[in-house]
Amino acid sequence: MDDLVAARATMAFSLGFHIIFAAIGMTMPFLMSVAHFLYLKKKDPVYLGLTKLWMKGVAILFAVGAVSGTVLSFELGLLWPGFMQYAGPIIGMPFSWEGTAFFLEAIAIGLFLYGWDRMSPWVHWTTGLLVGVTGFVSGIFVVAANGWMNAPAGFDWVNGVAQNVDPVKAMFNRAWPHQSLHMQLAALQAVGCAVGGIHAWLYLRGVASDLNLKALRIAMVIGASASILQPFAGHIAGESVAELQPAKLAAMEGHFKTSRHAALTVGGLPDVETQTMKWGVELPGLLSLLAHRDLNAEVIGLDKYPREDWPPVLIVHVAFQVMVAIGSAMALMGVLYFWFVRRGKFPRWFLWVVVACAPLGVVAIEAGWVVTEVGRQPWIIYGLVRTKDAVTPVPGMVYHFGLFVVLYLCLAVATVWLLRRQFRTVQQKFGG
Repeated sequence: MDDLVAARATMAFSLGFHIIFAAIGMTMPFLMSVAHFLYLKKKDPVYLGLTKLWMKGVAILFAVGAVSGTVLSFELGLLWPGFMQYAGPIIGMPFSWEGTAFFLEAIAIGLFLYGWDRMSPWVHWTTGLLVGVTGFVSGIFVVAANGWMNAPAGFDWVNGVAQNVDPVKAMFNRAWPHQSLHMQLAALQAVGCAVGGIHAWLYLRGVASDLNLKALRIAMVIGASASILQPFAGHIAGESVAELQPAKLAAMEGHFKTSRHAALTVGGLPDVETQTMKWGVELPGLLSLLAHRDLNAEVIGLDKYPREDWPPVLIVHVAFQVMVAIGSAMALMGVLYFWFVRRGKFPRWFLWVVVACAPLGVVAIEAGWVVTEVGRQPWIIYGLVRTKDAVTPVPGMVYHFGLFVVLYLCLAVATVWLLRRQFRTVQQKFGG
């Protein structure tokens, strides 16, 4: 493993770890706030117990997310000085605003954790809601910075130097709206369905049935709603990628030859050597329609780009197919959820479906970030700076990678242990 691959692996592992906790940090406070709201309205002690259960989870996961997010910030400077040389002065604004949102989130969570019986109930509830709002805003600013890497804006590129910098235009770049919408919905979808799946499993086992059924309903309203909306957000994102990063779209779809009435290939594996798709099912004209709203529109293929500018086609295509397959399955599950809500009863088989879907949203988030980041290669700033030119010249990156894998695994084990401990406390209180 050379230093470039090791640096990329370190960043990928760090981001893949942190994104889970970032999604949880954006979504769990809203679940907690809904449970708290219902307690204040109905005075049902089960909702109070659920609020405090989720509150403790939010506190633990907030701490882990803060640590892993801080590490990512340092890694940008340590591993990619060539990137920060250009990007630092341009995208400093979203990072500074993200830091402000994180600071407010930390204050809000402190007030909520220690504000019980010390402030008005509804003021206390508001501090919990603010934890979710500020976490959501923080995520939006981070995605704005990533969007700039995919669609750089807000400067003039003159002889390899960024001039006339406009940080506002840089932050509100053209990739930001669709990436932000797609990611925020993905967080709601993944965490809502994961929490719903966990409580469905506990309910099926007869553990604290009343608490877990109430928790299931709260979590799945958010998770199922986001699952239904996500395919539409994904379509908007696909249209934007077709316009802003056609090489990425071509890799996502395994589209080698520029053509009109381009076919959408479902499944299959791209063969880069023969520049063909194997074992896929072709749907004529559908790629043109989805990318450009016209069955006969031209879709740019990889043949329009030098081979050295191609993303890793196989990785991007497989990750994209995984994301789309999971998104479609979870959208169907979301529709079924509201169907059974309307009927007033959840069949046991459907609850097992919810359990099976619990990890899928997280897998889809990871696959989506693979598409976003690997699909941009070989560029770290799309079309301007190559990844290999941005990596640190300091040797020994493989040791750095190994150290971070060990540290993150230890952090993951500690997190699971703490969460299990909190769950056992609630289980003892509410029975099972």
